[in-house]
Amino acid sequence: QVQLVESGGGSVQAGGSLTLSCVASEYAPYMGWFRQSSDQVRVGVARIAGDRTTDYSDSVKGRFTISKDNAKNTLYLRMTDLKPEDTAMYFCAAGRMWSAPPMTSSDFRDWGQGTQVTVSS
Repeated sequence: QVQLVESGGGSVQAGGSLTLSCVASEYAPYMGWFRQSSDQVRVGVARIAGDRTTDYSDSVKGRFTISKDNAKNTLYLRMTDLKPEDTAMYFCAAGRMWSAPPMTSSDFRDWGQGTQVTVSS
């Protein structure tokens, strides 16, 4: 089981930027970010494969960038032009497979505890 620890969340105004980090206890070939707002289901935001193939949800495409430093077993999510609707708890996940889009939580086995992102208008 991969242990995952997220950091980097916070409160920003609309239009601002944040970078989330997720440190993994070991290498994981597939990793991703999900988010969950209050009273909403957890939805995929972005994922990255070992060959650095990436996939984004339509709602963040062009604003968010997922990347990975394999030497540090660290996953990043650079978020720019943040909007109030991006407010959510963001979770890092380590997966076991890469299914056809859209990304789903069933492809991921291990989860972090989450980091809160709040965007004010």
